[in-house]
Amino acid sequence: MSKRIVILGAGESGSGAAVLAKVKGFDTFVSDMSAIKDKYKDLMARYDIPWEEGQHTEELILTADEVIKSPGIPNEAPLILKLKAQGTPIISEIEFAGRYTDATMICITGSNGKTTTTSLTYHIFKSAGLNVGLAGNIGKSLALQVAEDHHDYYIIELSSFQLDNMYEFRANIAVLMNITPDHLDRYDHNMQNYIDAKFRITQNQTPEDAFIFWNDDPIIKQQLDKHGIHAHLYPFAAVKEDGAIAYVEDHEVVINEPIAFNMEQEKLALTGTHNLYNSLAAGISANLAGITKESIRKALSDFHGVEHRLEMVARVRGVDYINDSKATNVNSCWYALQSMTTKTVLILGGTDKGNDYTEIADLVHEKCRGLVFLGADNSKLHTFFDSFGLPIIDVHSMKDAVDAAYHMAQKGDTVLLSPCCASFDLFKNYEDRGTQFKEYVRNL
Repeated sequence: MSKRIVILGAGESGSGAAVLAKVKGFDTFVSDMSAIKDKYKDLMARYDIPWEEGQHTEELILTADEVIKSPGIPNEAPLILKLKAQGTPIISEIEFAGRYTDATMICITGSNGKTTTTSLTYHIFKSAGLNVGLAGNIGKSLALQVAEDHHDYYIIELSSFQLDNMYEFRANIAVLMNITPDHLDRYDHNMQNYIDAKFRITQNQTPEDAFIFWNDDPIIKQQLDKHGIHAHLYPFAAVKEDGAIAYVEDHEVVINEPIAFNMEQEKLALTGTHNLYNSLAAGISANLAGITKESIRKALSDFHGVEHRLEMVARVRGVDYINDSKATNVNSCWYALQSMTTKTVLILGGTDKGNDYTEIADLVHEKCRGLVFLGADNSKLHTFFDSFGLPIIDVHSMKDAVDAAYHMAQKGDTVLLSPCCASFDLFKNYEDRGTQFKEYVRNL
């Protein structure tokens, strides 16, 4: 009798995992507590995969030999606890897909910058003509690509939730951008648990593999020895310093290993310090893969950026509107504010994940003309920011947020949507939030 695999959650990762399980001959079943999107139902119908939505039928799930869990389902969900109690292995879609491909895996994580770094790395590899897939938090499901396409390389963005359920998977090139408090609500409000999740990207690495990381991150520096990393280390920094193999010196981007590389910093498509880190990490990854210097230079200079990440929307009556809806934590907003060169009206708020706004306090004092609180419950924001003496307006829809910011901003200012929070109180997801922002700005 074939092994039974149950997939919990039928989004991009779950439906892809189901296809791969079916193709590999497993008895496959998919269960989702929510409604399943039509495109995923169609995909499962093509492969004759049984599924259910709006419920979890325990007698169909607890009989699994192995469960593939969507990263969005908490480890403490009652059904997950039951599965654990009976000893059923629970893995992530990435872990499962990794068993069926010998492609080179370039895996990127970090509290901030991972989507831009992943997209930029993919752009370099693709532009160089390599057979490469984009997967993980962005792109198509890795499992679906392993089932339907064959790629020599995969560029994979990994969240801490995906890493939580990865055990045997090995990253040939692992990139850790930074570690700042995020998702602490999922880690018992214990920072060490979150740090350990991020460092799982280095597990199973050998001396033939590479670990690329930001040299100045205090948490990474302090934790390096603790995690017993076997891979070759490739630290990067903004300026030349002890240990760093990539940095900027005399307005030149320099990468010393494995092959000497340089280019003028002003030629980088992405600007700002945080984007310099993204460019260095992507450049080192491409260098390790043997992509030519000319190809790396060209791709680093013609990349277009990521939607919803510091995305310029429009200039209306002398005011710039920037969509940074992807800033779902405080540190992302810090990067955005740090890159502002004008007085700024900041739109923030949403589902708070245990945020500490102290990190952006100085920048808000220095750069903000006013604040617009966009959330179902803004009480925590008021508690923190009311004493700043800035104009504050509460709104509960994106249209009202854009209108409020329009009236608050003066010519030469910037209106920045950089919410610090998840979007689920008022929007489907951060993309929906950013798309609505762009629509209302364009209607001004």
